Amino acid sequence: MDLQLKGRRALVTGASSGLGAAMAQRLAAEGVDVVVHGRDERRAQDVAEAITASGGTATTAIGDLATDEGADVVAHAALSAGPVDILVNNAGVYDQLPWQEATARKWTETYEINVVSGVRMIQRLVPAMRERGWGRVITIGGGLAVQPTATQPHYNASLAARHNLAVSLARELKGTGVTSNVVSPGAILVDAVRELVSAIAPDHGWTGDWPDIEAAAAREWIPNDADRFGRPEEIASAVAYLAGEQAAYISGATLRVDGGHIRGAF
Repeated sequence: MDLQLKGRRALVTGASSGLGAAMAQRLAAEGVDVVVHGRDERRAQDVAEAITASGGTATTAIGDLATDEGADVVAHAALSAGPVDILVNNAGVYDQLPWQEATARKWTETYEINVVSGVRMIQRLVPAMRERGWGRVITIGGGLAVQPTATQPHYNASLAARHNLAVSLARELKGTGVTSNVVSPGAILVDAVRELVSAIAPDHGWTGDWPDIEAAAAREWIPNDADRFGRPEEIASAVAYLAGEQAAYISGATLRVDGGHIRGAF
């Protein structure tokens, strides 16, 4: 399928590793000029160089989106080679602190990074999309936004805010040619997840080689219809679809890519 994205430019935040890197690579494969954002210049440059080596086009934008100054630097770098048509708000932090350890300060820090950072980039990039009459804002959310657990309450709440702001933005952008949608991943097998599952496997009795451990964890920890963890490339494909012309009639929607972990008939 031709997503008709050749010649577009995209900023993918938090793209120096994991899901963000996979999204940047997939968009570049579709002919998008990609801006790889990260806080670590070397890691971001590695992703950009890998994209270039594969025949794509990529540059970097380095900065901390948890501050206005950092967001200004990133926006300036992203716009230095031309307008940004696609904004993928992926940057964020995650931990597994329980209620008794998630202090009010930790709640504030998490909200600043996971929610307000995306708002900063929306405010800096979307007005120009609106003027041009075309744009895509894709927010990376998660199932914990609608099905929170007892642990990491601050993270769960920040995901809910990400979903909410994406829908509010879609209403604001009505009739402009700019859309706002959410991709909601399930448990995705990035390096950090594999390390975490391997570390807790003995306590849960998950034994054997990695395929056996993954299957056991998928059954007991994140039960879903696919009986496995998702792959970064599957999330990247959903992002690429929502960025394309075929998704122009999709607005304020949540595309769940979680193997059916979150269930709902409507």
